[in-house]
Amino acid sequence: MLAAQSAESSRHLLRAQEEERKRISRELHDEAGQGLMALRLYLAMLASSSENPENLLKVQEALGLLDRTIEDLRRVIARLSPRTLDELGLLAAIRKETRRMSKATGMKADLDLPETLPGVDHDTEVAIYRSVQEALQNIAKHSQARSFMVRLEFGNGLVRLLVEDDGVGFARRSAARGQGFGLVGMRDRIAALGGTVRIRSGRETGTRVTIVVPVCAAETNSPDDANALPLTRKDVEPAGPVFREVVKPRVAEGHDHQVHTR
Repeated sequence: MLAAQSAESSRHLLRAQEEERKRISRELHDEAGQGLMALRLYLAMLASSSENPENLLKVQEALGLLDRTIEDLRRVIARLSPRTLDELGLLAAIRKETRRMSKATGMKADLDLPETLPGVDHDTEVAIYRSVQEALQNIAKHSQARSFMVRLEFGNGLVRLLVEDDGVGFARRSAARGQGFGLVGMRDRIAALGGTVRIRSGRETGTRVTIVVPVCAAETNSPDDANALPLTRKDVEPAGPVFREVVKPRVAEGHDHQVHTR
């Protein structure tokens, strides 16, 4: 009884945090965003009417700085309230986040997703997506990796997320292993859903984050769950900015196939 109440309170807190993120996102868009766009329009008018080359150069420099600020604000808004997650669902949101990461860093991305995630509630989707965001941000900022992998699996009433890189590892990145770079928030968010976070890292051996979350829905332990593959390490090729995706359909018994896209 007490455990159930605690779990529900944790879920309520997570929902409240997400609602606050959305509120802040809307305010940034409606107030700061609109103000910056109005300022950009004004500077563009100044640039078009300026006859002094020195003044024109200064205005153009200001426009460049303003454009970068607007782009940074858009990224912050997207992280606070990801429209892709709300409109298209978890799989599309992870795919977009991984593509963006690969494009921005030049790292090779290896994305391994199921075809569907039946019975996964919205709270779990949000927690998984936020964990992907945090893990990829850590890789971009600290790992010095050449490639990374994101794998999501569903089976036996559990959702399993694996994010792994071939970078320098925690030994050189943080003296407080597992406690920095937003990982505390990730652990708290997953723990609130009854899940677990495991982090394995070492000097020059990369970092692996494994998250397991129980599915809080009526549809669990379906017969097709036997087709879900276990989490095992997949070799990644040290290559350039290449995006690779593997889709695992939930197939009928006696059939086993994968679709690869490059």
